[in-house]
This record gives sequence, C-alpha cells and structure tokens, in this order.
Amino acid sequence: MSDTDGKKTLGLGGKGGHVKQSFSHGRTKSVVVEKKRKRVVVPKPGTQQAQAAGGKPATKSDPARRPAGISEAEMERRLKALAAAKARESEEAEARAAEEQAREEERQRRREEAEAREREEREREAALRAKEEEEARAKAAAEAASAKPETKPAVEAPLSERARPTAAPEPRKSSKRGGEDRDKSAKPRVDDGRGRRSGKLTLKDALAGEGGRQRSLAAMKRKQERARQKAMGQSQSREKVVREVQLPETIVVQELANRMAERVADVVKALMKMGVMATMNQTIDADTAELVIDEFGHKVVRVSDADVEQVLDQVEDKEEDLQSRPPIITIMGHVDHGKTSLLDAIRKTSVVSGEAGGITQHIGAYQVTTEGGAVLSFLDTPGHAAFTSMRARGANVTDIVVLVVAADDSVMPQTIEAINHAKAAKVPMIVAINKCDKPSADPNKVRTELLQHEVVVEAMSGDVQDVEVSALSGAGLDELLEAIALQAEILELKANPDRSAMGAVIEAQLDVGRGPVATVLVQSGTLRQGDIFVVGEQWGKVRALVNDKGERVKEAGPSVPVEVLGLNGTPEAGDVLNVVDTEAQAREIAEYRQQAAKDKRAAAGAATTLEQLMAKAKADQDVAELPVLVKADVQGSAEAIVQALEKIGNEEVRVRVLHYGVGAITDTDVGLAEASGAPIIGFNVRANASARNSANQKGVELRYYSIIYDLVDDIKAAASGLLSAEVRENFIGYAEIREVFKVSGVGKVAGCLVTEGVARRSAGVRLLRDNVVIHEGTLKTLKRFKDEVKEVQSGQECGMAFENYDDIRQGDVIEIFEREEVERSLT
Repeated sequence: MSDTDGKKTLGLGGKGGHVKQSFSHGRTKSVVVEKKRKRVVVPKPGTQQAQAAGGKPATKSDPARRPAGISEAEMERRLKALAAAKARESEEAEARAAEEQAREEERQRRREEAEAREREEREREAALRAKEEEEARAKAAAEAASAKPETKPAVEAPLSERARPTAAPEPRKSSKRGGEDRDKSAKPRVDDGRGRRSGKLTLKDALAGEGGRQRSLAAMKRKQERARQKAMGQSQSREKVVREVQLPETIVVQELANRMAERVADVVKALMKMGVMATMNQTIDADTAELVIDEFGHKVVRVSDADVEQVLDQVEDKEEDLQSRPPIITIMGHVDHGKTSLLDAIRKTSVVSGEAGGITQHIGAYQVTTEGGAVLSFLDTPGHAAFTSMRARGANVTDIVVLVVAADDSVMPQTIEAINHAKAAKVPMIVAINKCDKPSADPNKVRTELLQHEVVVEAMSGDVQDVEVSALSGAGLDELLEAIALQAEILELKANPDRSAMGAVIEAQLDVGRGPVATVLVQSGTLRQGDIFVVGEQWGKVRALVNDKGERVKEAGPSVPVEVLGLNGTPEAGDVLNVVDTEAQAREIAEYRQQAAKDKRAAAGAATTLEQLMAKAKADQDVAELPVLVKADVQGSAEAIVQALEKIGNEEVRVRVLHYGVGAITDTDVGLAEASGAPIIGFNVRANASARNSANQKGVELRYYSIIYDLVDDIKAAASGLLSAEVRENFIGYAEIREVFKVSGVGKVAGCLVTEGVARRSAGVRLLRDNVVIHEGTLKTLKRFKDEVKEVQSGQECGMAFENYDDIRQGDVIEIFEREEVERSLT
C-alpha cells in the first residue's frame, strides 16, 4: 500500500494484470482492474453497484464477477485486507483529531494564564504608584506646614480620626529580581542645599523623577495655570500668536513651518489642499508660501536677496558731527601735456621717471602738505585714449578737477574728454596752462579753444580759474595751490570721521609677497586696522594700511589715500569699500554680489529664442576671431587694455579677450591659452618659471609689453592677418573668334585674333556674346600655329580651347584678365 497526495492505493496482483483499490479520507472508490490495456471497473463490496449486480452485498467472491486468473480465496483475502486498511485509517484520523483538540486546549489555557499574570502585575503596579503618590503628597504637605506654621492654623482632625492609630505603611513586596531589597539598603537621596541631590540613585528614585533633569520655572507656571483653569472649568483654547513671517523669493517648506511656529505636517497638508505636492525638504515659490501664511493667519513680510545690502545703507550725519576734510584734486588732461611732471613739481618727487616710455599708465593717489600747512589729496590719471575708465573714476571721486593743457599743443581729444568727465561729475574745474616757458607757448590760444567747449576762464570774463604754470621751472605753482585752496574753501568740504568708513577703490593689484592690494581713497569715516569690510565681490579684514610714502599707519581718515592689505581677492577698480560689523555679514554680501554678477553674465551670453541662437551662430561663423589672454600689473591697466582691444576689428574680424586679470602669468593661464590657441599678453608682468616651461612645452606664445601703444599696434597687426585678401582683376587683353574648328580628342578650338593687349595661358577668360558674359573659366590650350605657347601679343592669331566648355561661335569676343590679391589691414 502506497500513500500519494493523501490517497491510499491497494494493489491486487495477478498474472493477467493487477487491480488498484484507491480510497481517500475513509471513502473507498471503485477498484480498477487493468489487463492488457483494458480498464474493467470492479464494484466496491457493499455498494449500490454491487447490490444491483447481485441483489445483496457480496460476502463471498462471485465467480462470475471475479477477475480472470484470481482464485476465490485470493479475492477474499484481498477484500479483507482492504477492509482492515479502511478501519486502520479511520482510527488514525480519530487519533489525530483528538490530539489536535488537546493541543488547542493547552494553548488556550496558557494564554489565559499569561493574561491573568499581566493583569495582576498591572494592578500591583497601579497600587504601588498610587501609594507612592499619596506618600509624596503627604510629605509635601508636611514640608509646607513646617515651612510656614504661622501663615494658617492647622485644621483639627475629627475625633474619630485622632483616636485612630496611624497605620504603618505596608512594606513593598520584593520582586523576583530583588530590586526592593537593594532599595531598602540604599541611602536616601537628600538635598545638599545647592539644588543638587546627593546619595545613590535607586530605581525607585529614578521612576519617581527625582535626581533627573528639573523642569523650568516657565514650565511649572504653565502646568499650574492649566491645573487652575481645569479646576475652575475654564478649559479654553490657547490664543493664537500672529507672527510676522519674512518671506524670500524661494523657501524650503520646513523653514516656512519654523518661521510660522507651526507643525510641518500641517503645512504639508495645507499645500496638498492647494494642489501642491511638496515634502518638507522641497522648495516652494514666494507666492505659494504667501497663500500658506495667510491661511495660517500670519502676516507676510516679503524680502529679497538684495536685502543683505541694507546694512550698507548710509545714514545722514548730524551737522555737529561733521568736520573739515582735505579736498580731493584730480589731475586730468591729454597725454604728454605734463600732468605727472606738474604733480612731481608740487610733491617735489620724480614719479614720471619710473613710468615706461615717460607716459603715465597707472592712476596714482598722493597727499601733499603745502608750505601754508594745507593738506591736499591728488589723483593722477593717465592721458592715453585707452584709459577712459580711469579718468571717469577719477572724476567721480574728486572734489576739484585740474585740467592740464599744454600751451604749445592746445586742446586735444583727451582734453575734450576730460572736460566732459568733469561736467558729468558736476565738479568745479581749474585750468592749468602748462609749458608756458617754451618759446612756442600760446596761452591765449588755449583759452580761445576752450570757449568752443563751453569752458570760459576768468581771463575771458568767465568763472573758471586759469593759471599759467611751468612744471620744469616751477613757475606759477604757488598760484595754482592758492587757486585750489580758494576753491576748496568755497566748497566747504566736511565729513564725519567717527562713523564706519566708506571709500572708493582707485586701483587694485595682486602683489607677489603681499597678496591682493587695493588703493582706497577714504571718503567718509575712518578706516582702521582690523576693520572688516566688503568691496565689490570681495571681502576682507584690514591687515595693514600703507600711505603714499610707503609708511604703515594705524588708521586713515576722510580724503586720505591708503593701500589696504587683507583682501580675499582682487577687487575691480571703482568698487566701493564699506566697513561692516561682522565677518558673516561681509561674506554674505560678497556671495550675493558674486551670484548676481554670475547670473548677469549668464543672462547676457544666453540667447532667449531659437532664432536669436541661430542668428548668433551664423554671425560667429562669418566673423574671424583672434583670442588673447591679458595679464596686467594692476586692475585699471587690465581694464584699459581690454577696452582698447575690444575696439579693434570690423565686420570680418574681431579680438576676443578670453580672460584678463592681475598678477604674474601662471600655469592655469598657459593651460587655458593652449586649449584656445591664444597668445598670452603680459603688461608689466612676467611668467613664473613653471609657467615658462609649460609654455615652451605646449607651444604657447608669451608676449611682454610695458607701453600700451606697442601692445595695441601688435594686436592690430595680428588681427589684420586674419582678414581675407582683397582680390582685384586686371584686364590684359581681348581676342575675337574668327573661325571655329573641331579637333578630334580636343573638341572645339577657336581660331582667334588678339585685338588688344596680350593673351596668357595662365590668365582667366570670359566669353562675351553680344556684350553679355555667357561663360567664365580658364584656357585648356593656347597655340600659335602648332606650338603651345605661354602668351600671344596683340595683332597675332592663335588657337584657344576652353576648359570644360565647347559652346563657342564665330564672332564671340574673349576677355582675358588676371586676378591679384591685395592684403588688407585694420585702420
């Protein structure tokens, strides 16, 4: 008997086949007899089939129904075995059912016992907790009664309670772990008078909350207030606090919840109601955040990133805080009119001897004390056409402009530009007519030409002072200083030295030993060593102050030019320096300005539409570019060079400055130049050893200049080389076709007569028919008789054949010309 899938099968074997009796769960199925691939169904004994077959249950094997080959005894034996198997299976099923029921009853009993134990434990713990609370309340009442016996007489207890003896507290039953025995042996925790608890911390003390972190006074007050309101039946809701929420352009959901003092889940729920699916770490715009704030009943205060600069807002100074300050005088004029020489004569120095080429290419700030004791601050500006921005900066920070005009050269383009700068800045002007000691000097011519630009000097009944001076001989310098002092007295220049300093960056450079250095002209307040400041996109802390004589000073007041050390980067010339309170403010303002400048550059370089992008790409393809890198000694010179280079070019070629900066040429500059195929221009700077080696290995060209004239001329010549050559046509002759011949292997050949000029084999030709050009190309052959020749003179006959063209007729005219390429240059 085998068991498969919960069914039992009894095999009945014989010679002719075998019988399988299968039954499942006490129910016997039909017996299938297999013999020679035939399936005979044998009725089960005692079933309806058997009764129908025999009329009554078969107790003995019926020969008619017994399978062939099986004896009656064998059939009875097998039927008895089948009945025994059925009985055995029934007994086993009953045993299994009884065992399962016993197991279920055992599980139920254990579950009930566990629940009873847990219930008893909870009741025991609740009783102990209530007892401890009662003891704590009694102890607190006793301490309060002993602390204030005189405040209120104790209420006498009833006689029944007084007569009743005080029952001793029932000792706590010891737990299985023996925790109570340890509690009894531990010393009690007492107050040492300083708010601390001494003694051993027990489990009971820890559960009672003693020895842990004490609640604050405010928390205790809130708890007492809630208890009082609950006792009086005033369980009213707490009044909502309306807050002013500062809202930037974008804000994180969690930060918004914190500013409103609301739960983050409530804010997220409010956003979902609006249709905005956002988590606590996502950013939402200001308009959505404003709706959320209004829904929660708070007030919105819109702010922007630019509000970080509000700390730099200037406050009007009181009249009693203002003190007189020295005037700031800017020397302006055309190149080589003697501005620096005049300032050297006043300062009794020789700055001009240190300038390359004898021309000023930097803006300088100096302070001069006159013989009368007056202190004057001078700014010397370059006169070259490329330094327009320098002159504009000088005019914007100055109080008085001294316009220097050479008496032998009169008014020049940069003189007119200086006049316009002074008028735009709305500052008074003093005309200094220099070089009056030269024989060719004509001061009256200068005064007359100034009239054309609406500058009327006092000598011609105007209001502009004019002084004739000579920087070499020193003549007229005292009159010039007197005129400056008079003009400064009229202006009544005052400033408050006791406020935070504010100044303008005149020049900036990257010094090898000192790092970024800025020349700052203090306009108001006092700049002291250690001050934290922000200037343009940079910030720093004043590490040292150096005056114009190279001496270190501790502070610089109004109208004092100093060099400031301690910047984290090189600022732009013309930036405003402001002193702030903390380093965090300075860093925040500088980062905001850097991001704003970055966004501005990105917006300027990006095309807004596809049409603009395609137009820009097409324009860039049509224009040849000369990329360059510029490194200069100071920021102002770099700016002037870039402006001069950007003016070079036309609609076919232009100069593109990939990068410009201050300081020595480094490996980074060489790498950028190699990637772009650009030369590196060094103005008064050199490459370090590592950069020189890299440039030699990578084939990067380094060019050094000290005069801006030479730099601009060389770049202009290099850009001219990118211009396509101009092609000119020179007509050299005409020939008339007299006859057309057909030659095998060659095609049509024109028999021609050279009527004018000369016909050359290498020249270009045009075929004219009725004075209309019908073909332009080159000659395939040029023969004189049977010989191939290079050229045929006028009046001679020749044979011509066109390259890839045969449509020639008698009477056509051949025009012969040569092309000549002429190099162009930028003017």
